[in-house]
Amino acid sequence: MKKFLIISLGFFPILSFAKAPDCHNWPMNMTEMWMRNAGIVDFKNLNIPKTKITLLASEKKGKNLYTQVYHFVFYDKDGNTYEIITTNEASDDECSMSSVNSYLISNSRILY
Repeated sequence: MKKFLIISLGFFPILSFAKAPDCHNWPMNMTEMWMRNAGIVDFKNLNIPKTKITLLASEKKGKNLYTQVYHFVFYDKDGNTYEIITTNEASDDECSMSSVNSYLISNSRILY
């Protein structure tokens, strides 16, 4: 009986039907503009296809409203990296339910 209980508990996360909206484009675009305006890097120099996107958290706040936390790793054409954490609110219908808060957590530059 204990083995059945342990195996059953292992499958519960798989059976979760709650799905957060895929809204990475809104915080990503706002972060690119923020980095340009802050003088960190111009988004024309970013290698966008190489960008790594990770949804760290999505908390349901109310009916059809989520707070989302993303981790982005941007790469520029010189090989430098920019790690950003963003927070914003999104819904199933609209990704831009709030402004985007962007936090630069790492800026690695290659100096030759």
